[in-house]
Amino acid sequence: MSAEQRLADVVRAAIAEGVLPATATVPQHDDRPWPVVLLTAFGAWLAALPLFAVVGMMFGELLRHAVGAYVVGALVLAGAVVALRNERLPLFVEQLVTPTLIVGAGLVGWGVFRDFPPALAAVVLALVAIGTALAIPRAWLRVVLGAAAATLVVFAWFPSSGGWRSEALIRFWLAWHVDLLLWLGAGVVAARALNDGAQARLAAACDSVRAGWLLATLVGLAWWSGMTFLVGATLSSGPLADLGREIAPALSRSGAMTPLRLASLLLAAGAAAWAMRCWATLRSVAGIGVAAVLVALAWFLPALGATLIALAVCATGKRWRLASTAALAAAWIVGGFYYQLAWPLATKAIVLVAAGVALGALAWLSSRTTTAASTASTAAAPRAPRWQIGGVAVSIDQIGIVVTALLVVVAANVAIAQKQQLIAHGQPVFVRLAPVDPRSLMQGDYMRLDFAMPLQVRDDVGGLLDRGRPHVVARRDGRNVATLLRLHQGEPLAADELRIELTPMHGDWVLVSDAWSFPEGEAHRWAGARFGEFRVDANGRALLVGLRGANLEPL
Repeated sequence: MSAEQRLADVVRAAIAEGVLPATATVPQHDDRPWPVVLLTAFGAWLAALPLFAVVGMMFGELLRHAVGAYVVGALVLAGAVVALRNERLPLFVEQLVTPTLIVGAGLVGWGVFRDFPPALAAVVLALVAIGTALAIPRAWLRVVLGAAAATLVVFAWFPSSGGWRSEALIRFWLAWHVDLLLWLGAGVVAARALNDGAQARLAAACDSVRAGWLLATLVGLAWWSGMTFLVGATLSSGPLADLGREIAPALSRSGAMTPLRLASLLLAAGAAAWAMRCWATLRSVAGIGVAAVLVALAWFLPALGATLIALAVCATGKRWRLASTAALAAAWIVGGFYYQLAWPLATKAIVLVAAGVALGALAWLSSRTTTAASTASTAAAPRAPRWQIGGVAVSIDQIGIVVTALLVVVAANVAIAQKQQLIAHGQPVFVRLAPVDPRSLMQGDYMRLDFAMPLQVRDDVGGLLDRGRPHVVARRDGRNVATLLRLHQGEPLAADELRIELTPMHGDWVLVSDAWSFPEGEAHRWAGARFGEFRVDANGRALLVGLRGANLEPL
């Protein structure tokens, strides 16, 4: 039996049970090649641009009046909705109507934000987005409009001024959790509506809107948590990276973080309880252990609990795409723990290593408790070599996992030990800071650095990114203040000279680092920095350990 026939049987059974209305039909498969869809959409959007310009010139005077934006926007929006409700709408016309829909919503939005307070305007526009989504029989547009509505609801919570301070960040956290609560409530209502054949169509429409709403919420929770591990180094510049790096790490040092952590812990515990209630297989030692690890991590990561709630609900409801997105958001949030400046590096390492060891032990225990039936069914299959270690049979795969984990731990500790040795025994060297952008100097929890380096040196190292790390020669005075002189070419150094290794960063070579991180609220302390304090060993390896004032005084 083909997939289409199976789907037709499911629809007929649903109609017989009253889950779907009698008019429900199997959706037709769109067999248009994606290049045709892409090119048609591109042409339609290009054709829409001059059309909008003409409409703007025709109704420009009307838009200046108080109700002009509402009248024109509502008419354009209604026309787009009517057109999109036509199931046999040609592809070109459909793509032409899509920007028309955006223009109509934009005109209405411009009017409400002009005439009402921002919070009320955002709520009104969110309701318009939801109403439009429910009126359009296009699933992908419903998802987009649902995401837009969720974002507008969060915007309604955000203060119009004050920047990314603790109070604003707490409201931001609350807003995304309110979004999640609304998503859960809408899910309960939709589940009840599915039992009523007359409301089944509305429930199906709400499902796509809820999907977009949840996607926006998950993205918001991940963004609130800041940059995740390694991504922060890749996207280390630009306004979005700067903002994402400032949000949760800046709040992590605030006393208001404790209630947020407690709420995250309770939400994670609720997610675990819901998953265990729906899946009996999780009510085991391994399942309870994994839940305990995630609940513990939720204490350190205030956005993790809500994400785990979404993951548990979507997974138990067999919404695997949304569940995968929630799992990806949870992984992002856990990786963001690396950048939480409120916690010492040693503490973060202990927490993550402990979580990894616990999960590894649970995986080992789960592998040992395999049922006899499954063992018998695979007895004839080739098995990996096994050894007896302490009376326990282990395979080469299990040994490889343990060895790999140990190597990771050893490598991390070796790197930490090397830096500690460099700090303890390296030569103290001070390098003068070059002027930096005052906005970057005072933004959130880090300041951008640049060190005085001759232009000739910058020109000489500009084309060396594909080679080994270059060294720059510096001359020290009696105070250990170093002046960068030239690129080292292997020549002998004078008694007062030393070489310092450069680091590749953002397509350029910098002196060790281009940023200095500090706790929120201490910008005034570091504003007087005039020198960078380094430790340099005999091989030129350097580490930035602090900043000094104009007279080399500690800050």
